[in-house]
Amino acid sequence: MSAPGDIARLLEIMARLREPQRGCPWDLQQDFSTIAPYTIEEAYEVADAIDRNDLTDLKDELGDLLFQVVFHAQMAQEQGAFAFADVVEAISDKMLRRHPHVFGDASREDAAAVERSWNEIKQAERHAAGEQDDSALAGVARGLPEWQRAVKLQSRAARTGFDWPDTGPVIDKLYEEIEEVRAELATGSVERNHARLEDEIGDLLFVVANLARHTKVDVGAALRRANLKFERRFRAMEALADAEGQPLPERSLEQQEALWEQVKRQEPTAES
Repeated sequence: MSAPGDIARLLEIMARLREPQRGCPWDLQQDFSTIAPYTIEEAYEVADAIDRNDLTDLKDELGDLLFQVVFHAQMAQEQGAFAFADVVEAISDKMLRRHPHVFGDASREDAAAVERSWNEIKQAERHAAGEQDDSALAGVARGLPEWQRAVKLQSRAARTGFDWPDTGPVIDKLYEEIEEVRAELATGSVERNHARLEDEIGDLLFVVANLARHTKVDVGAALRRANLKFERRFRAMEALADAEGQPLPERSLEQQEALWEQVKRQEPTAES
């Protein structure tokens, strides 16, 4: 009998859930594509627990994320492709290979040198696997959230020297892109110009991601913080409006904005 904390116990549970005759009907219906969104969601739940510094919740969320890995491995094993043990072996080999300064004879270098070495090893691995793409942008996954992919593309380009030297030109570019969006909106119907407007707003968001990269601000963390701030303030607005006997939808925009400013003033630390 496996110990309660043993990974073998979790693998046995997953295999039982996928057992054709006695398994769970929902689990049996799933495939890689249907489970992938849950995998992404669980990764964000991990990030959220970290943001909240809730280690108890983090333990649970890491378990949920681990279960996603086990689920994918079980489905792959059923197809004869690979098993969970192969996943563990592959990542173990990769870590040994990519840390020659720890597990090999390479000298212990600073973090920047280690990152350069890591990227060189990754490129060598891609070539060994037969990949012919020698672009500095090779290997940036298309399945990433687009804001994350934008930052990765910019970082890769920066390795070649194609980058602004500091935040000054980035701010200038940000204003330029805002004006281009404004100009596109002034040309007429948003519906008729939707493709061009989408293009201009995309450029604007790309520059915002670049500004975050230059200031070493994580775009996802910053947006999560903004979302939480908005949700907190909006819920407080609703509560104030209800307490005064006039729900938010019954108020004018000016009245709603006055409530928003009131909520901001009542917060312990004033935030913009």
